[in-house]
Amino acid sequence: MNRQSSVSAARPAHSTSPWWRGAVIYQVYPRSFLDTNGDGIGDLPGVTRRLDHIAALGVDAIWLSPFFTSPMNDFGYDVADYCDVDPIFGTLADFDALVARAHALGLKVMIDQVYAHTSDRHPWFAESRQSRDNPKADWYVWADPKPEGSPPSNWQSVFGGPAWTWDARRGQYYLHNFLGSQPQLNCHLPAVQDALLDVARFWLDRGVDGFRLDALNFAMHDPALRDNPPAPEDGLPRTRPFDFQLRKYNQSNSAIPAFIERIRALTDEYGAAFTMAEVGGADALREMHLYTHGNARLNSAYGFDFLYAEALTPALVAAAQADWPARPQEGWPSWAFENHDAPRALSRWCAPQDRPAFARIKMLLLVALRGNPIIYQGEELGLTQVDIPFDLLQDPEAIANWPLTLSRDGARTPMPWQAQAPEGGFTTGQPWLPLGPENLDRAADRQADDPASLLNLTRDLVALRRANPALRLGGFEVLEAGDALLVARRQAEGQAVLCLFNLSGREQAWPNGLVVKGRVLVAVNGATPGEALPAYGALMVEEKV
Repeated sequence: MNRQSSVSAARPAHSTSPWWRGAVIYQVYPRSFLDTNGDGIGDLPGVTRRLDHIAALGVDAIWLSPFFTSPMNDFGYDVADYCDVDPIFGTLADFDALVARAHALGLKVMIDQVYAHTSDRHPWFAESRQSRDNPKADWYVWADPKPEGSPPSNWQSVFGGPAWTWDARRGQYYLHNFLGSQPQLNCHLPAVQDALLDVARFWLDRGVDGFRLDALNFAMHDPALRDNPPAPEDGLPRTRPFDFQLRKYNQSNSAIPAFIERIRALTDEYGAAFTMAEVGGADALREMHLYTHGNARLNSAYGFDFLYAEALTPALVAAAQADWPARPQEGWPSWAFENHDAPRALSRWCAPQDRPAFARIKMLLLVALRGNPIIYQGEELGLTQVDIPFDLLQDPEAIANWPLTLSRDGARTPMPWQAQAPEGGFTTGQPWLPLGPENLDRAADRQADDPASLLNLTRDLVALRRANPALRLGGFEVLEAGDALLVARRQAEGQAVLCLFNLSGREQAWPNGLVVKGRVLVAVNGATPGEALPAYGALMVEEKV
């Protein structure tokens, strides 16, 4: 080991819990993972080719962002065929090969499911918009204009402007909570639910082990189409009309949990299939608990506690963990510090000169949380946000709201595999987004050969979590959450682990009166039990119980 971090040998873990409880999940954004045909866009064969990299991290599962047939107006979250692979990513045979290889490596496979909306290129919508009396006429949310011709409600879309678009063929408006090319499905309709469950069954039959359910609280609307009330001033910037409303009626309908129970009943037919909801918005915590309550709804949900936070503080961590107490019938949380929609955490949470040390403590904290840690591709390399100039932007939200909305493209840049290869070994062509010179210096091949690298530390930390039941399954008891220090104890199956983090860039005194007796499992950035904690110093100690 090196002077910046040390990890002790792990002890075997024995648990009868389902595979997903406490699992570490690795998110793959296929478009930016590896391109095998030289078109500058990552593909499914590229994911398969680099599964060894993921398996070497020791994670339990991969989550694949959308690869379905799509016009790519929202990069796959506008689905034109739920049951096929877009040609830019490959074929169904390529997907089957990916699943087979992942399973051979001991990796579970999760995929996105987008049930709130489709692309306007989907055959369902093409049929629905033809008339008011065809078999799929009610599969989407259509409404007549107000008497003076304006939209039926004041609802606003996430990406800017009204959430209603006029369609002359039907002489009605259709609802879209995101892009105008993403019409809202009418999930109140049992036939639509049946069709979506058939989609889930299609992928489960191909060997998929679980689903991440995108924008789930947008899946149903208020059938009465009542206007949303204005949002009170909260001091936060408002860059879109969407920000001026309390989204009371265009999302979060009370009928969603009944649909969720149908989804869970289906996945239960497949044994260990895992379901994880994405839920955002001002009422997200209540909805996440609602959607995961008991044994008949979803297994887990992940919110946005960390994804857009300006700083990583003890108070933030303590509050997020307190929101998910270990109580009967309580849902199980999942956590991400960054993803394909949120800025890279190292670019948000620390000064450039502190990034090497901060990356180590950040990864240690992620694997220390109670729940499922989600590592976004490249996070194990310490990738940072790339500044994408306007003329190279691909993100429709950033283009529409330039320059006030931070581009999601900066976190979607290609993976750097080889430091000395053209385009970092990602492609032999022109990459769809630039890699960024800083990230090229953090290439996987360069880190694989460096015992002190973040990549190798991540492997050690994931192995440590897997082997210690307190870290994988235990509660999270906060002992101190001050301005800089976070002290917590995790306990399960007769094991207790004390976790100490100095989340500041300044040395902090050892907590007064805290006596540590036991084996040091891991220490980063020079931390030593009983001594002042260096800047971004952290350690875990297995206590005697």
